Amino acid sequence: MIVLSKHHGLGNDFLVTSDPVREPAAAARAWCDRRRGVGADGLLLLGDGPGADELTMVLYNADGSRAEMSGNGIRCLAHAAQRRHPKASRFLVHTDAGARAVSVSPGTSADEVWVEVAMGQVAPIAPPANWAALGTDPLRPVAHLSLGNPHAVVAVDDVAGVDLGALGALVPDVNLEIVEPGPDEAAVTMRVHERGVGITEACGTGACATAWAASQWGLVARSATEITVHMPGGHAKVRIDSPGAGEITLIGPATYVATVTLSW
Repeated sequence: MIVLSKHHGLGNDFLVTSDPVREPAAAARAWCDRRRGVGADGLLLLGDGPGADELTMVLYNADGSRAEMSGNGIRCLAHAAQRRHPKASRFLVHTDAGARAVSVSPGTSADEVWVEVAMGQVAPIAPPANWAALGTDPLRPVAHLSLGNPHAVVAVDDVAGVDLGALGALVPDVNLEIVEPGPDEAAVTMRVHERGVGITEACGTGACATAWAASQWGLVARSATEITVHMPGGHAKVRIDSPGAGEITLIGPATYVATVTLSW
């Protein structure tokens, strides 16, 4: 029997388990199926790290592919860990993208917490395979960035008017974010097509990549060190801790939904 807790970060939902899971890629495909399974964007395997208050996180997307990192996922994992150890508020989480320091504070309800994650350094990467097929205007701002996982950020005039599903299908090996400025001078609005999942309501690493790119392009006030990223599922805050080095902190909620026990 496997015990799963379901959590979401702004509608980007995950199943979390600390039980041993055989064939985790197949389990992710089965359990994340929204019609035949529990339903989620990904499966998180929670383990104990090498030291006190240290954890491990392994992430499988809904299609069974393994991903290096998730900003919403790591918040959900920290929430699940704190539910096991209510007195703990700080964790060092070891992921496929490296270790991330996480702090947890109370939210607005018993089922919600706010989580701050030191996301590390934003780094430039090469464009993904088939990028030219998108046919982006050469004058349109584009950034290819890594936060441990790959992102392509594109500035657009109106995020609602873009066929994001069609574009994302052309570059399935990258998380594709489209962004427009506003609704205020320290905010942007974003939609995302996630690698291995499709269009989701929010993406934490995508919010970080988007905020960094928006700051570089001048879509937000140059003086802004904390940027609000509005997504269909809600908003997260991204703090630029070191503009020169590209150090980023993600701040947002994680919400507990339910616990499910099933056989596998």
